[in-house]
Amino acid sequence: MRALPVLGLVLAVAAWWLAVLIFPVNPALVPAPPDVLAAFLDLPGYLLVQCGYTVVEVVEGFVAAVVVGAVIALALVSSRVVERMTFPLLLALNSVPKVAVAPLLVLWFGFGPVTKVVMVFLVCFFPVIISMVTGLASTPPEFLELARSLEAPAWRTFLKVRVPAALPQVFVGLKVAMTLAVIGAVIAEFQAGTVAGLGFVIQSSTGQSETAQTFAAVTLLAGVSVVLFYAIVGLERLLVPWARTH
Repeated sequence: MRALPVLGLVLAVAAWWLAVLIFPVNPALVPAPPDVLAAFLDLPGYLLVQCGYTVVEVVEGFVAAVVVGAVIALALVSSRVVERMTFPLLLALNSVPKVAVAPLLVLWFGFGPVTKVVMVFLVCFFPVIISMVTGLASTPPEFLELARSLEAPAWRTFLKVRVPAALPQVFVGLKVAMTLAVIGAVIAEFQAGTVAGLGFVIQSSTGQSETAQTFAAVTLLAGVSVVLFYAIVGLERLLVPWARTH
């Protein structure tokens, strides 16, 4: 079973390579896998450094979204008045296309890494809030009744009952947010005009018709997404072993 993801990757690359060989595809538009590998091997240090910039932006924005999202989720769950006042505002904020916000972020925060981290934060925080609110609000009533019968303090009930019961739902939101975080970082790198990050590599190499390098950068982005996603999965299996379904 552990080899199935590797087998899926091999089959996908083989299908890509076969399609390039069979169909009359211009290599300048869709390079073959060996060409992409050669483009990576030509500049491995450069591409990995740029990948490092993107990873840092993703992780910082994601962590900020989790921390701020947890605070907001606690406020929403603890007070019905707060929920009714602020939830529509959060929904409206999330509905604004992030591509439209990116130029404003550049105007407000400049062309540095702060703009990219803020973009990642904006992309991530709503799934985090929704999953945390849903999880904390869906504690089985029999668990709460048991805690009341044992005269457990409110803080202990929250930590020992509500938080563990919410974790499976919380991790659903974290996994969704992590996949979106990479997208947010690349959007910001496209807009910020800096010379750092895989988004910059994709933009510059595409402008210079270096398609193989573009594919190499996109492949690195995909690999980053997979690694970070499964890092969250590993954390979930460590903290929520009872909720593991596969």
